[in-house]
Amino acid sequence: MTSSTPAPTGPPATSPGAIPAVVPAGRMAATAQPVLDLPNGWQLRPWHRSDADALAAAGRDPAIRQWNRLLVDTQEEARQRIERMHDRWRAEQSAIWALARPGGEVMGLIGWGDIDLTGGSAEILYWILPAARGGGVMVEATRRVSRWALEDLGLHRLRLCHSVANQASCRVATKAGYSLEGTMRSALLHADGWHDEHLHALVQGDI
Repeated sequence: MTSSTPAPTGPPATSPGAIPAVVPAGRMAATAQPVLDLPNGWQLRPWHRSDADALAAAGRDPAIRQWNRLLVDTQEEARQRIERMHDRWRAEQSAIWALARPGGEVMGLIGWGDIDLTGGSAEILYWILPAARGGGVMVEATRRVSRWALEDLGLHRLRLCHSVANQASCRVATKAGYSLEGTMRSALLHADGWHDEHLHALVQGDI
């Protein structure tokens, strides 16, 4: 007569050498998206459905369309994108802010896409409307969301990628403290063909 082995109870033991998530799942979804203050009266705040005009205007701007591949043709499409921004925050996939003065119209967008809480990384994306260009506000916004990502959220590595032809983004990356790590060949398809991209990065301890 053979005896049966009792079934194991409780959670499975952690396998030896298992690597924990850099940021625990749920950290973003458990909190409301914050408002982040910038110098000179600017702030970063969550997008509202009433900001659809600004998003549609960005979709019509030639430079924004060229470098960001932003295709928003109507206000309804803009409102749908804004709803997806909030859905993706709750899903811990992205964190996107509107750049504006308190009570003023939106002048830009900045935030994190491709958020990987387990691996501790994300990629920044941004654009700014013509009326707000040239004053250095995007550099300050990049610094601020980078501190939020590293210090508040707890990510380890942040990426900033741009076409080698986009010199304005290269200046933003350098002034915001991102190190140039190399060139990714034929990395992103734009309207005029494949572009090489610069890869910049910021990691814990850089700031």
